[in-house]
Amino acid sequence: MRRAVRPSGGLPWYGYAVLCLLTAATLCLCVSLGSVAVPIGDTAAVIWNAMWGLELPQGISRTIILGVRLPRVLATALCGGALALCGAAMQGLLRNPLADGSTLGVSAGASLGAVTALLLGISFPGLPFAGTMVMAMLFAMGSLILILSLAYSADRGMSTQTIILMGVVFSMFATSIISLLTAFSGEKLRSITFWTMGSLSGAGYTETLVLLGALAVFGGVLLSCADELNAFSLGEDAARHMGVAVGPVKLGVLVCVASLIGVCVSVGGSIGFVGLIVPHAARLFTGASHRRLLPLTLFMGAIFLMLADLLARTVVSPIELPIGVVTSLVGAVVFVVIFFRRRRLCWK
Repeated sequence: MRRAVRPSGGLPWYGYAVLCLLTAATLCLCVSLGSVAVPIGDTAAVIWNAMWGLELPQGISRTIILGVRLPRVLATALCGGALALCGAAMQGLLRNPLADGSTLGVSAGASLGAVTALLLGISFPGLPFAGTMVMAMLFAMGSLILILSLAYSADRGMSTQTIILMGVVFSMFATSIISLLTAFSGEKLRSITFWTMGSLSGAGYTETLVLLGALAVFGGVLLSCADELNAFSLGEDAARHMGVAVGPVKLGVLVCVASLIGVCVSVGGSIGFVGLIVPHAARLFTGASHRRLLPLTLFMGAIFLMLADLLARTVVSPIELPIGVVTSLVGAVVFVVIFFRRRRLCWK
């Protein structure tokens, strides 16, 4: 598709280098710390040797690093980056600073599909989590189609306000259905309740590869729409006058967000506040340009969720807190601080 707006400057190469180093350092820190601490130097050495096929040291540290913690931390980083990227895209598309992946009810729809799969025991041979993922993605896309259909029926122009209103109503409806299913879950009550609060404790390399593939495809599309999102920040009419194909771009962004949210929810459950606060924090460094904002949000989301998962694993060890509880506790405080720092700025 022809570029509708003049591209703005993105992050410089050294900016990406710094972000990669910070993410790698955070990953090594999160892998090394836990109920059994492993020296961070040994952790980095094991990961480096595993990456390049070099000889690995024998012992329990190798099993802890490569077999238990590394796949979980990698999945956490990818999930955090995807959620933050979706939040930034939604805020730019809808021109709403409170928008994220849950604004359209997509997150609630994906959660409803995942809870249904857990309750009915839907799975595929060899891929026990695939049933949850398929149901979450199907319900996420179905939720998006239903919300857009209702918005179109109520307002043929499909204004942003109408879409948000329908999304909030559907989110409340889906949440009530989840509560109803949970009440009748019987022996599965504990696992479903813990899952709805967010947890990546069971994530392995298979889930990591699925998240990586989804982020590469759908996240790549969102990153490529940075200039169009810059135009949307001026309003749909202004974007249309600048040559943006408003309908197709809006639909494409919404489909990518719904798909990413479906994958993240199926792997990690309901994890809130990541897509809300990380884009606001990133804007403090980059401003409003999405060519700089989206990549920074991706890295910051990965770092934030890795640190939140580290707190969830260690703060009351050996008991593990749901990661969604940690992100909500930290996110609420951070959001209030950011809100008061930016309260005099007008959202344009």
